[in-house]
Amino acid sequence: MRSSYRNKVLDVDLTNGTAKGEPLAGGLIEMYLGGRGFNVRRFFEEVPLDVDPLGPENALYIGIGPLEGTSFPGSCRVNFTARSPQTGLLGDSNAGGFFGPELKYAGFDQVVLRGRASKPVYLFIHDGVCELRDASSLRGKDIPDTQKAIIKELGDSRVQVAAVGPAAESGVKFAGIFCNLVRAAARTGMGTVLASKNVKAIAVRGTIPVEVALPQVFDDLVAEIKKEILVHPQYKGRVYLGTTALMSSLNQLGCLCTRHYQTGRFEAIHQVSGERLADTLKIKGKACFSCIIPCSRYVRIEEDGKTILASEGPEFEGLAAFTSKVGNPNLKEGLIAVDMCNRMGMDVITTSEAIAFLMELYERGDISSSDVDGLDLSFGNMQAVYALIEKIARREGIGDLLGDGAIEAAEKLGVGEDLVMHVKGLEIFKADPRGLKGYALGLAVASRGGDHLRSEPSFEFSEDAETAKRLYGTEDAAFRLKYKGKGKVVKDFEERCAIADCLNACKNTLVNMEILSYDRMSTLLHAATGIKMDPEDIRLIGERLVNLERMYLVLHGVTRANDTLPKRFTEEPLPEGSGPSAGSVVELEPMLDEYYEARGWDKDSGIPKDSTLKRLGISGLVDGALRRPSNRSQFEEDLVLGR
Repeated sequence: MRSSYRNKVLDVDLTNGTAKGEPLAGGLIEMYLGGRGFNVRRFFEEVPLDVDPLGPENALYIGIGPLEGTSFPGSCRVNFTARSPQTGLLGDSNAGGFFGPELKYAGFDQVVLRGRASKPVYLFIHDGVCELRDASSLRGKDIPDTQKAIIKELGDSRVQVAAVGPAAESGVKFAGIFCNLVRAAARTGMGTVLASKNVKAIAVRGTIPVEVALPQVFDDLVAEIKKEILVHPQYKGRVYLGTTALMSSLNQLGCLCTRHYQTGRFEAIHQVSGERLADTLKIKGKACFSCIIPCSRYVRIEEDGKTILASEGPEFEGLAAFTSKVGNPNLKEGLIAVDMCNRMGMDVITTSEAIAFLMELYERGDISSSDVDGLDLSFGNMQAVYALIEKIARREGIGDLLGDGAIEAAEKLGVGEDLVMHVKGLEIFKADPRGLKGYALGLAVASRGGDHLRSEPSFEFSEDAETAKRLYGTEDAAFRLKYKGKGKVVKDFEERCAIADCLNACKNTLVNMEILSYDRMSTLLHAATGIKMDPEDIRLIGERLVNLERMYLVLHGVTRANDTLPKRFTEEPLPEGSGPSAGSVVELEPMLDEYYEARGWDKDSGIPKDSTLKRLGISGLVDGALRRPSNRSQFEEDLVLGR
């Protein structure tokens, strides 16, 4: 029977220079669906808990979803999973563009990289074959030059490339894997893991068609979904601005990260907003593979008849990172900083946090220019920002201190640990959590650290009291500055986001625009794969994945005490001048109580109950991990086996 699954995994042993194709493990599809689910399931079972994140034993998993390569709009993403060198916990990052579908056309649902190559290599995966090619000449090249060189060598402009830049090669712990130049799987240091394996890039080219089980049913449903997207209230705004719309909307709400979360409104917003970018520098829109929402953008900066910058992007995180967050009112200078991070292959969220954190210390008088290579770190000084980006990427001077992240920098400086805006070692996004209580809770409990994309509880903007009462038990759940009901909201949206990552479909469509209900998902998956899944069984896949990831954290000592936020958000009200969000703080503890209860986790410890693990069918997997000698610790015996 035809199916959109390839039922094939490419397992690469870099140490021995070999690669083999093997079938997906039995039951993997029904239990974990694809993408993030496939990756985390195998990672949990195969990789020792105490593995060195940058050692050869830390396998890197690359997973795509069952809708990849079809006409379903926005099903184009790819997940990279390994133990994180940045947090020491779950490393997982996701990117869009064209790389994921090309991997499906090349014949695989997943790629696993093990060991370490003896010399720099890049992988060329094409139509069921994997070659390891010499990459010695690519050493030190930035992302664009790496892609250009590989495409030239292979002689095929349709090759899709995922690469690391100089930052990963220098051992910067928050370096990413960049697909299609700027499509960044940038969080948790997956690029650093790839570079540690002596792999500079993965090039993919495929020509094997993707067939669905029920073509007519599938095509009719996709056509129906596309029509709904085109008339959706969010469609025009997403085409015009994409995620950069958040600059103005968050500023109006009073929760745009400004000068390192010291206030929620930026006085120069009109100079750096998404609207200003679209109206002055945008050349045209850009969409990912098969998507009908061109929410990205090509931009060009010209001065004196010369092109200073021509690139795709940025998204909201990059735009806010180097404008409002560092106090910069100059749009062009902000875009140049984003482009520098992309070329060097670094996460803009962590990079900007390291820089803005230093700027606040400098403003407070806790450090001086002599502590930072003579730089003037006043907010808004973009020449200093440029210098720091270069220094971090090369791990030179103060950049070497920042290359492990802002938390370790604070520890080494001996000042400002409370001012690093992170959760479990991962720096947070550019919206102030005090103005978005559901997102605040989502950050505190996210399985990869301070990450908003694990839940995206956008419902709290709806102000739909009736639906809130029906779904979550209280009208307050529909309002961003109220905290009751948010535990249930975050649980619901975590599961939706987990399914989106298993399908590797865009969360803008599946989660925020709510295009695909579980009922419709059931029909769609049957048409694509031939496998019948009950809507509730699909939801359970999301719940199962969230709990499995939680148990990985628990086995590393994470408890309720770690599900927290920086004191700025829980103790310091947003100041006057932050508009409707002024005076707000995050009431985290009652939200955690509600969340744990909804999840079936122990309220005191934040650990999933035995009954929850058994209901989800993962108790045996957890016990198996504990039985592996290298995974056992006294903490785990006391805390987990005795729970």
